[in-house]
Amino acid sequence: MDFAFDEDQEELRRTVRAFLEATAPEAETRRTMETEAGYDQALWRRMGSELGLQGLAIPEEHGGAGAGPVEVGLVMEEMGRAMLCAPYLASAVQATTALLHSDDEEARTELLPALAAGEQVATLALTEDSARWNREGVTLTARAGADGGWLLDGHKTFVLDGAQADVVLTVARATDGIGIFLVAGDAPGLTRTTLPTLDLTRRQARLEYRDVPARRLRTRGDGWELVEVVLRHSAVALAAEQVGVASRALEMAVEYAKVRHQFGRAIGSFQAVKHLLADSLMEVESARAAAYAALLSAQNGEGDLPMAASLAKSLCSDASVKVTQDNIQVHGGIGFTWEHPAHLYFKRAKTSQLLLGDSAYHRELLAQAIGV
Repeated sequence: MDFAFDEDQEELRRTVRAFLEATAPEAETRRTMETEAGYDQALWRRMGSELGLQGLAIPEEHGGAGAGPVEVGLVMEEMGRAMLCAPYLASAVQATTALLHSDDEEARTELLPALAAGEQVATLALTEDSARWNREGVTLTARAGADGGWLLDGHKTFVLDGAQADVVLTVARATDGIGIFLVAGDAPGLTRTTLPTLDLTRRQARLEYRDVPARRLRTRGDGWELVEVVLRHSAVALAAEQVGVASRALEMAVEYAKVRHQFGRAIGSFQAVKHLLADSLMEVESARAAAYAALLSAQNGEGDLPMAASLAKSLCSDASVKVTQDNIQVHGGIGFTWEHPAHLYFKRAKTSQLLLGDSAYHRELLAQAIGV
């Protein structure tokens, strides 16, 4: 498999990195994560209007660039490096993937242009109090309304950017199976509460539904099949972000090991630190290989995507946590302080490890996929 990116893709990476270095430094991340929205809405619109990042995977007829998962993954990797506060995973990956793979051209025409331009944010509401990412975890109910629409009752939790989203794609159980329902963020009967989380740079919310009006997204078959597609593409994109988080954490550790001196020597010259950094490098490069392979599988529509996605998610999750922990270890006491960014990377890594299912869950999915 060829892991080399073409010149356009490398230019995309360079452009995004330069943009984020200029607009989203650490100080801006710390400011943004304390705001009510949890992200800079003006910057979000610039990302759409100037760079077209939200519309990368959206076809040109709907206002996007017509690119694919590889380009989205490269952007996610750079956003992980920058620790960007933005609803990109929720809106540009999860919600957009659901719309693109649905059988609902009307919904695509209505929603995708605004999502591509950064004018609106959408998200996917799946998990509930059981925190299960499978079909059995869906208990929120949908019943037919008098006007031909649907009414939803129940709750969702751990919804990415759920309190800020303009549109919530809600997974619910109807009499004929699982469906995905379009809910306006300000719909009557919908209560949204921001959750306290370890990672302040990525917002999550609890949503309560009381006879909430909704429109059912048309799908080619059972709605759960579409949910599985979304989860796989989301896992691959998140794995790419985890590579970015781990890569930047390793760079921080190496930079500090070169300038921090003890006993008249740079700490990077000590064997214990050398071994720790060498192990971190192996973790990063192994994770990068798994993430890039999964991105190519998603891009090419290959049948091994379920295996590639779970392999990448489990490996990149563990690598990201390990490398960000090692970064704190290399920094010593200063790495534990609020003022140092090392803890931001560790917290992002730890919450991402659990998001979309933890490493053990994805190893189980991988074992099932290969028939073990």
